[in-house]
Amino acid sequence: MPFSLTSEQKQTLLWFVLGIALLALLVELGPILAPFIAAAILAYALNPAVDFLSRPGRRKLALPRPLAVVAVLLAAFAVVGALLLIIVPVVQKEVPLLQEQIPALLAKLNATVGPKLREYGIVVRLDGTGVKRLLSKYVASSGDELWATLLASVKVGGLRLLGWLVTLALVPVALFYLLLDWHALMRRVAESIPRRWVGTAADIAREIDSLLAQYLRGQLAVMLILCVYYAICLGIAGFDVALPVGIITGLLIFIPYVGFSFGLALASVAALLQFDGLRGLVAVAIIYGLGQVIEGFFLTPRLVGERIGLHPLAVIFALLAFGQLFGFVGVLLALPASAALSVGYRRLRNQYLNSSFYLHS
Repeated sequence: MPFSLTSEQKQTLLWFVLGIALLALLVELGPILAPFIAAAILAYALNPAVDFLSRPGRRKLALPRPLAVVAVLLAAFAVVGALLLIIVPVVQKEVPLLQEQIPALLAKLNATVGPKLREYGIVVRLDGTGVKRLLSKYVASSGDELWATLLASVKVGGLRLLGWLVTLALVPVALFYLLLDWHALMRRVAESIPRRWVGTAADIAREIDSLLAQYLRGQLAVMLILCVYYAICLGIAGFDVALPVGIITGLLIFIPYVGFSFGLALASVAALLQFDGLRGLVAVAIIYGLGQVIEGFFLTPRLVGERIGLHPLAVIFALLAFGQLFGFVGVLLALPASAALSVGYRRLRNQYLNSSFYLHS
């Protein structure tokens, strides 16, 4: 008997194939979609504030939605500007001081490491004169290759910089229109779901929304605790820039690795400029090493992982797995995406436990 599909099965197969093709297209267009994905994430986070300002509720006066969107965006830009006002003065203060200290640091390094290297037959001067001579020798011996490499690096770096600038310019534009039409877009998404799945899809969406809200609250708690921790510990160690560096490290911790690395670099530079010897660097190593342990093994798993129903080991695995699969963007989205996936996993598990395949002996 020949195999044949019903009309409904043919339609299901057609839409399944089209869905797979659309998913493949989105994967290919990943770099182009980056600013729109970032804008969608920000719109999801900022939409409650826009709704609060644009809906009367208990308040007598409500702003029109466009004005509410503008007000929320201005507030968000003000927060980013305040963060930059904290970071930029610290960097501007430390960089010139570091440039002044480089000759002294090189001389100290030459006096400490130079004799050790000479014991192994390596004669290299690590002071300013020796470094200049070494660079001049290298440039003279491989000038053409160096210039070719430098020009290629400038070209690639320039293209990447241009891409970042375009992304940064598109994000606020896309964010404005997403916030303006957020509810209309959500209605269109809901209308595109097959009617038989509307109830289930709505339940899943509400559960995911609840988990992501808990994730955001947990992440904010981690950031505030780490701001206090780094500022107090650096202050006890005697750092003059304890407060700004501590705040910077804590606020940027939501960007895994980057926030911690940036704060560590600022604290290390401050240690080199303010303290003699290795006392400052040892203090930085202890403070930031302990802070990383507290954040990675206690705060994030407890305040973030438990709020979204993920085991601490699952949180660590999600960060590593998404980072491996999608790079830096994957690290940023690891926990919220894992929260959404955990909802689907729990529902599939419940269906499996209630299925005849599992129950029948």
